[in-house]
Amino acid sequence: MTTTPRTWASGETPTGSTFNTEVRDQFNSMFDAWTPYTPTWSGATTNPTIGNGVLLGRYMKWGRTCQLRIDISMGSTTTYGSGGWSLGLPFAAHGSGAQLGLAHAFQSQRNAGQINVSPGANVGLVFFPNSGTPANLAWASSAVPLTWASGGRLTVEMTYETAT
Repeated sequence: MTTTPRTWASGETPTGSTFNTEVRDQFNSMFDAWTPYTPTWSGATTNPTIGNGVLLGRYMKWGRTCQLRIDISMGSTTTYGSGGWSLGLPFAAHGSGAQLGLAHAFQSQRNAGQINVSPGANVGLVFFPNSGTPANLAWASSAVPLTWASGGRLTVEMTYETAT
């Protein structure tokens, strides 16, 4: 929403300008282009660096609902850091209950995983199934779910409740 809705007085007659601000502009904001942002990409021990790869984030926010997409395309000078990866969100999550989204990795194979956001956090942790039996989740890193190289892609999509 573009503005906080106003409180109307009983019997008030809205003007064209007020109607446009309170109804038209609010409605149109639901169809706006998504807002770009640059998410942080961190490693638990040392941070990865994007180098000549591409790290893009974009989101659409309605009230306290945020829909986001993060795309990482690995380049020839991308380094992958060490330890599990976290991705910065545009807004902190609501303070109760973990929230989940989808993750997709592609290099020489495709892998489906998830992003997990803890209550109140402004970062998500990315996980993929490992090869154990039964399969458990492993924290995405330089070698999970695959050995990353130039041309690899990591995409995350989620809808989550924000704190504000």
